[in-house]
Amino acid sequence: MAAPIKAEPRKRVPAAERRDALIEAAVHHFAHGGLQGTKVSAIAADVGVAQPYVFSLFPTKRDLFLAAVGRCFEKIDAFFEAAAAAYDRDGPTEPDEDKLKAIGRSYVGAIGDNPDLLLLQLQAYAACGDDAEIQTVVRVEYAKLVELIRAMSGVDDEERLNGFFQTGMWCNVAAALGVEDFSVCSGWVEKSLAGVDEQPAGA
Repeated sequence: MAAPIKAEPRKRVPAAERRDALIEAAVHHFAHGGLQGTKVSAIAADVGVAQPYVFSLFPTKRDLFLAAVGRCFEKIDAFFEAAAAAYDRDGPTEPDEDKLKAIGRSYVGAIGDNPDLLLLQLQAYAACGDDAEIQTVVRVEYAKLVELIRAMSGVDDEERLNGFFQTGMWCNVAAALGVEDFSVCSGWVEKSLAGVDEQPAGA
C-alpha cells in the first residue's frame, strides 16, 4: 500500500507582509468606495484573511484608511522623485523645460495611468470635512509633498510653486471627470452641457 501523501505545511506569512498587502488592497477599495462606503471585509477577502485579523493590525477602519492614504502619497512622492532623477540624468526634453516643469509633466502622464491614486486623493480630501484627525493627517502629507517639490526642484518662488500645485489639482479634477483637455475653451464645457460624452482621459 502506498504511503499516504502528506499535505504540505501551510507557509506562515509574516505580519509585516500581510500588513503591506492589506494597505495595497485598501488603496484600491477606498479609492472607489471612500471611507464610509468601503467594507473592511472586502479588503480582508482580497488578501485572504479574516476581518478580525485586519483589526488586529489596524484597530479601526479609519486607521486602515489613513494607512492607505499614506501609501498613496508615498507613491506620488515616488513619481516626482523618479521624474527629478530622469531630469538630472537626461536633461530637458522640451525647450525651456526646467526640473519643476519636468516633474509636472510626468505627473500629468502618470496620474491618468493610476486611477486608484487619483481617486484616493479625492476621497482623502473629501473625508477631511467630517473628521479632524483625517484632516490633520492629509494636511501634513500634502505639506510634505510641497516641501519635497521645493527641495527637488530648487524653486522657491511662491508664484511658481503655487502654480505647480494649482495645476496639479486641476489635473486631478480633469482626470476624475474624464476630460482630456480641461481648458475652458477646449470644448468640453459645451459638449458636456449638450449631453455629448467625452472620451475618458487615458482611454
